[in-house]
Amino acid sequence: MFRVWMKIMKENRLMQDTVVEIDDPDETRTHKVYRALEEGCHRLDLAIPIWLELNKKDFMRHAHTRFTADSFIETIDFDYLDFRVIEEDHIY
Repeated sequence: MFRVWMKIMKENRLMQDTVVEIDDPDETRTHKVYRALEEGCHRLDLAIPIWLELNKKDFMRHAHTRFTADSFIETIDFDYLDFRVIEEDHIY
């Protein structure tokens, strides 16, 4: 199981959140990440943000990133979208 927790944050307060689960062992981790972001944004009624270089580096290091206004084409009414992997598939 691959799970991502997405949170809309404004002034250090949680405004809205969702957990996206992807249970497809045949998909690559990258595909799961993009699919989770797309599904989570749909649930939260957000446009899908653009992965800036900073987001990519943070995510590769920590399995976590924050999408700020710079990542969205539309104007947002929150400070950032927190995107965090909370469970990963383990292959033994």
